[in-house]
Amino acid sequence: MNFASGALPSRIAICEVGPRDGLQNEKTLLSIERKVELIEAAVEAGARSVEIGSFVHPKAVPAMAETDEVARRLARKEGVEYRALAMNLKGVERAHAAGLSKVKVTVSASDEHSRKNSNASPEEVIQSFASCAAFCAERGMALSGAISTAFGYSDIGVMPLERIFPIVEAYLALGVREISMSDTTGVANPAQVYENMTRLRERYGEVTWTLHTHNTRGMALANIYAALTAGVSHFDASFAGLGGCPFAPGASGNIATEDVVHMAHAMGIETGYDLAGSVALARRVESYVGHPGDSSMLRLSGTEFCR
Repeated sequence: MNFASGALPSRIAICEVGPRDGLQNEKTLLSIERKVELIEAAVEAGARSVEIGSFVHPKAVPAMAETDEVARRLARKEGVEYRALAMNLKGVERAHAAGLSKVKVTVSASDEHSRKNSNASPEEVIQSFASCAAFCAERGMALSGAISTAFGYSDIGVMPLERIFPIVEAYLALGVREISMSDTTGVANPAQVYENMTRLRERYGEVTWTLHTHNTRGMALANIYAALTAGVSHFDASFAGLGGCPFAPGASGNIATEDVVHMAHAMGIETGYDLAGSVALARRVESYVGHPGDSSMLRLSGTEFCR
């Protein structure tokens, strides 16, 4: 493998997933007004793609119960992509009714996690997306896909890339060309990320690949760097490093948006984000949820790092 710095992109895209992945596992349930406020603040800080929430059953994920109203109240900014997660056709229909033009569906590569998350096998989940794809195509909605536990899970250990290929091909058959590789429980390591993303980009050149990292074992930034050297330029991150899956106990938060922005800027990579604005937003998020996040930038004193 060759972690060549010359292969680094000059600009990356960071989707702010804090309003969905960051808040979905929080004990403190934020009001509609505060959710809208945080989304609009993320856009002001430079986000050009925001995952505003998910359309799932409120009993399963109470923190996402009001995503419909959040979507309706947003003061949307031209040039910004507002997307949401849906698990089935009903969720996609709700997203459309709420005025969203993009929705993301997800399937787990792990059978155990899939049954916890969707009460179905990975094969059954991906088959159910045919109706979602047809609905989106008829109404001009964009549809992207994600693969959860893409790098490993407790029932299988390290995820063989050969188990990922059929899922990618099923997505392609549905017309999906944006796919996120999600390290749901933070088990990935840089060598694995570099090899897998290199092979996936070579095999499926028509796909725009996103890396979604959790910092459970402290390797998320290293994994992002490995993905950068493999040619990946799209990443998910969450304000203040919040996040976690309700169906994967022990999976700590996403990589902090402000940490990714800082690393990218330090390496001369443009993000479109204002670092000071991202840090200020993360501090506000901490005050709303009532506990510290997982963010190196927030642990630093003063503001000299924002230069």
